[in-house]
Amino acid sequence: MRILQSLPQNDLLLTPKAAKEAELSGYDMIMTMENRHEPFLALGVAAVNTKSITLGTAVAIAFARSPMVVANVSWDLQNASRGRFVLGLGPQIKPHNERRFSVPWSAPVPRLREYVDSLRAIWLSWETGQGLEYRGEHYHFTLMPQNFVPESTKQSPIPITIAAVGEKSLHLAGESCDGVRLHPFCTRSYAQNVALPIIQKALLKSPRSREQFEITGGGFIATGIDDEEVEKSLEWIRARIAFYGSTPAYWPVLRHHGLEDLGLKLNKMTKSGQWSLMANEISDDVLELFTAIGKYSEITNAISYRFEGVADAIYATTSTDIQSKMPRDLIDDIKRISIKFIKFSEKW
Repeated sequence: MRILQSLPQNDLLLTPKAAKEAELSGYDMIMTMENRHEPFLALGVAAVNTKSITLGTAVAIAFARSPMVVANVSWDLQNASRGRFVLGLGPQIKPHNERRFSVPWSAPVPRLREYVDSLRAIWLSWETGQGLEYRGEHYHFTLMPQNFVPESTKQSPIPITIAAVGEKSLHLAGESCDGVRLHPFCTRSYAQNVALPIIQKALLKSPRSREQFEITGGGFIATGIDDEEVEKSLEWIRARIAFYGSTPAYWPVLRHHGLEDLGLKLNKMTKSGQWSLMANEISDDVLELFTAIGKYSEITNAISYRFEGVADAIYATTSTDIQSKMPRDLIDDIKRISIKFIKFSEKW
């Protein structure tokens, strides 16, 4: 199993050391998120300070940026890392698009499909020299003067993964992308009985095999050297589950477990400003649905039970503020858990 470490984004002066430490510790990938900080800058710093570790966004917000802008920054990261970059995209929910990013909202899956297709059209044009001619309902790209074509260092195509929760986005991931980033607000049952069947069916329409398609995430990990550290991690996760559970976009997971009432209650609490009380609504049983729990001496078995067969890669942490401190021998143990994914397609 591949294991991912977060990269600090609050201070780029911290990035080189953190990136090198993650590489030396045996993590397979370092990733950034788009919460308080921009997701691409830290990866540029990491790219030129590492040699082998994969780099990726988990995730960058798609609709706040033109695909051409994302194509440029991704191309530069792929070249700087000599082929180690993986682009992770997410649509974000309607209020954030309209009120935080001030961009128009439309049905996300058709638009994200065009986003992925147009990125590939742009990159193919740059790599092969063929004309750029992409026309969709949401995006049109038909102008690419030679002076604006970036140099290529002959890397493999940039893998595209998308965040997905619901049926339509899961199907899009399997049909059109190189991987899916299951949300941490996901249970093993939802991944196994809902997400995987949809993805496997969609892969039948894809040029990629299951071995070329990476499934990442789908839950939390609460671990530490002792019970005190585990409990501290659990309390942070309890608050995150409450936060995500208040958002209707994530309610398919609650619905799968007959927990719709919990989502409705949490949503009402956000509207009345009861943010500090929401974690109290997450019972230990609900916490365990979403989380692999155990001390370092126990967590490998818990991760295997929680993720094996439904994920190829896991997040050691889902916070850029709380970096994982797993020891090297534990990372090596986790990496022995079997997965289906082998490598991304290298065909243009």
